[in-house]
Amino acid sequence: MRADGLMAGLALGLATFLGVFVGDSASAGSRALASASVVDPAQVTQISARYDSSVLIFKVGEITLNARISETGYRADSFIEAAGLASLFTDFDIRAEVSGRDGPGGREPVVYAHTERTGTKVRAVRVDFAAEIAQSDVEPPFGSLGVPPASDSDRTGVIDPMTAFFELSRRMEHGEGCEGRLPVFDGKARYDLRLETVGTQRVRTRGWRGDALVCHAWYEPISGYDPEDYPSEAELRHPLVLWLAPVVGEGGYLPVRLHTRAGFGGVTIELMRLDVAGPAPT
Repeated sequence: MRADGLMAGLALGLATFLGVFVGDSASAGSRALASASVVDPAQVTQISARYDSSVLIFKVGEITLNARISETGYRADSFIEAAGLASLFTDFDIRAEVSGRDGPGGREPVVYAHTERTGTKVRAVRVDFAAEIAQSDVEPPFGSLGVPPASDSDRTGVIDPMTAFFELSRRMEHGEGCEGRLPVFDGKARYDLRLETVGTQRVRTRGWRGDALVCHAWYEPISGYDPEDYPSEAELRHPLVLWLAPVVGEGGYLPVRLHTRAGFGGVTIELMRLDVAGPAPT
């Protein structure tokens, strides 16, 4: 897996906590999510945020996020694009969306979708989680579903990359900490995020200042990878490091910083702006 692909996946995961895409320019994926929405409009927390990503001291990307979260469910959208130095060398963006509900055992996606554009090439991925086995619809189709592809068993009891972080936030809110595993399927790749708590640290970004829980998320690929895209040993040797803070009331945890050592110099994502309206999510 190339470093830019890994960071795209991490950015999709970051989008978990936030974001809903609304407006006249909504895509077909957005309309499908709207029809599947399970957010209770009476008790909605609305969140808007912007994150910057950088390599060393150079800005390489922006992530804009908005969210609608209630006691019954969540709906989220993010937009990720190259910026700063990276925009001189690549024309790339991703729009990711999810609609889900709060189930008895954790947060459960209903529909997940993302559209990735690189130059003139565009691919749309939609994953339906309503049935026991997650089903993906991809246009244009992937040339390969991986070696081996994700089996029916691999796609059972899984969540999408965005809901993975929603579920982590829920565990934090309920005092379970950053522990256990998150089984993720993104429409092709199936992997686990193995979590472990490291400790607490004082964090200062443009969007947040205070104490944060430091969490390691180890990326463990399972199936759905082509040989040329399989993460290298160097990429798997180090975890994604997350700094999680209760920035939405006392229980709503969001990442205020993320760091991965993938790629030259590693990549850091930091919260730059945060706006919250309505009651804190519970």
